[in-house]
Amino acid sequence: MMLPLLILILIAGGFLAWLVARHNDLLARLTALASLLADLVIVLMIWMRQEGGEEAGSWLATYSHQWIPRYGISVHLAVDGLSLLLLVLTYFLGALSVLISWKEIRVKTGFFHFNLLWILAGITGVFVSLDMFLFYFFWELMLIPMYLLIGIWGHGNRLYASYKFFIYTQASGLLMLIAILALYFIHGRSSGVYTFDYLHLSGTVMPAGTSWLLMAGFLAAFLVKLPVVPLHNWLPDAHTEAPTAGSLILAGLLLKTGAYGLLRFVVPLFPETAAEFAPAAMILGIIGILYGAKLAFSQTDLKRLVAYTSVSHMGFVIFGIFAFTSMALQGVMMQIIAHGISTGALFILAGQLQERIHTRDIGKMGGLWSKMPVMGATALVFSMASLGLPGLGNFIAEFLTLAGSFRASMLMTGLACLGLVAATIYSLRIMQKIFYGGESTAMQMQDLSLREKIVSASLVVVIVILGLFPQKVLDTAGPSLDRILDAKSLKESVLNEAGEPITFMNEIP
Repeated sequence: MMLPLLILILIAGGFLAWLVARHNDLLARLTALASLLADLVIVLMIWMRQEGGEEAGSWLATYSHQWIPRYGISVHLAVDGLSLLLLVLTYFLGALSVLISWKEIRVKTGFFHFNLLWILAGITGVFVSLDMFLFYFFWELMLIPMYLLIGIWGHGNRLYASYKFFIYTQASGLLMLIAILALYFIHGRSSGVYTFDYLHLSGTVMPAGTSWLLMAGFLAAFLVKLPVVPLHNWLPDAHTEAPTAGSLILAGLLLKTGAYGLLRFVVPLFPETAAEFAPAAMILGIIGILYGAKLAFSQTDLKRLVAYTSVSHMGFVIFGIFAFTSMALQGVMMQIIAHGISTGALFILAGQLQERIHTRDIGKMGGLWSKMPVMGATALVFSMASLGLPGLGNFIAEFLTLAGSFRASMLMTGLACLGLVAATIYSLRIMQKIFYGGESTAMQMQDLSLREKIVSASLVVVIVILGLFPQKVLDTAGPSLDRILDAKSLKESVLNEAGEPITFMNEIP
């Protein structure tokens, strides 16, 4: 019952926080924080029970219960190394989102924490569902609470940003629903068994044209959520107008559901088609890396700048996934986690600055290190993480991704490496414009409070551990990622950019 308990705790905690806020806002915050810490303890217990690493083909925890058996719908939940790491990230960043909202959210506190916990319940369901109907249910569950989070507690043009987020996500999600239903009927007619169970559907045989159409439905949802250029237009507006906790959840977790969908569903369900799509996907990744970095450098709004860095970093994710090598997928997993930590920290920094100087325009900042040295040191750590400084988690992620992709395509990998240079430029610009140079304001500003120091210190510790001791993460995710590469068709040749056959290998010697 551990897996359904993870979801039930968040749903019940959301309702309870909403109710107790009528009497005391502090109780609502404590309730939300306790719910997330309880879930974090549960997933850490699952992780600690893992003895000697996950065996190939095994699941660390499973739960199955018939829901609507007539239509082949069940509550089928399971956790392997891939989803386990994402759950740990979810509850860690979720707890931090409550802490950073402690003083920022002053109206409708209970309803805010209700929406926050329900977003995280939907994300949890996405990461553990092995029934496709249930997966879609949780995919949509994330949508409405995030729409309300941006629309009610956001800044400036928040209604426009929330509508844009809703339309992009809902439209692409409906295309995925059509693909799920089509897969359900195709499998039923070919096997005589109508089921939404992922483990059964993964063996469905279909014509190549049908496979392309169904994969396109899944890709629509996952590439929008990732996001991939040119489907990224909702992201900068949503990040800019969302409250700090909303930006943290968007960057650290919601974007990762798109990457998870590619790894868990697109590649295993449509292996041959995914292999044919790989060159185009890697090109999209390169475009995202370079285009996102260029736009990040041109921004003056700090949150919008950090939002475009997410577009660039997520380009490495799709680039590595479709390289189809074990090393590249390990790099993708590290990138998912390290990006959630480093970019989430930069959004927290943007919120702290806005709270103190009431602007996000970096042109109006400067010389803040002398006034807020602790904040400046924290910003330096995560700016260096964003550009891939050795010793921090992002370096491991980008190195593994590029090294693993080199054998798939040397030319594309060389172009992707230019993103590291671009990241150095925009990351150093953040530090120079905000914390160095002449002072732009004579205001006396308070450095980080004890609560903010706890949040920042925890993020610094995690990004350093990921950079210095990544093996535990790699060992945990490894067997799950290897299963993704086990499909026979991924060993078949596809054409590289020169028209010569290459084979996507599972291992790099």
